[in-house]
Amino acid sequence: MNTPDWPDQVFAALKRAEVRQIAYVPDAGHARLITRAHEDPSLRAVVLTTEEEGIALATGAWLGGVRAALLMQSSGVGNCINMLSLPANCRAPLLMLVTMRGEWGEFNPWQVPMGQATAPVLRAAGVIVHRATEAGEVAPMVAAAAALAYDSRVSVAVLLSQSLIGAKQFVTKGATP
Repeated sequence: MNTPDWPDQVFAALKRAEVRQIAYVPDAGHARLITRAHEDPSLRAVVLTTEEEGIALATGAWLGGVRAALLMQSSGVGNCINMLSLPANCRAPLLMLVTMRGEWGEFNPWQVPMGQATAPVLRAAGVIVHRATEAGEVAPMVAAAAALAYDSRVSVAVLLSQSLIGAKQFVTKGATP
């Protein structure tokens, strides 16, 4: 089942999980979720300058009684490695939704190394990793990941494959795609 409105379904899953804060580094793969977060007055959408800020923000939110989710691209995972010890040591939940680069249809060779290393690096840092490749599985997977993270106080990442979100294309100014 290929569901084109999966970002809206993911948003609904986050709402059902009582997420009240969404932190993100701007990313086209998360554009719909980011828009929905900004439109919802019951959510606090926080734009970050770096992904590791989001881990601290999510941990602080949890300590203050608020559930948070972190949206990032796979290239940002490398920025977070040291900071992943914060939620682990505090026994705080961390829910990350990671749009993948460096795989299916990638045009930018700089995205490939971290794209290929994302899942192994997260696992090595103690993060439980799930990978969504079909639109119909995304929302249930995010709901299950949220339950696992918040109920067990562990870090969980849902990787959204590049084939799911669509490969970015390089377009030069004035060129037609």
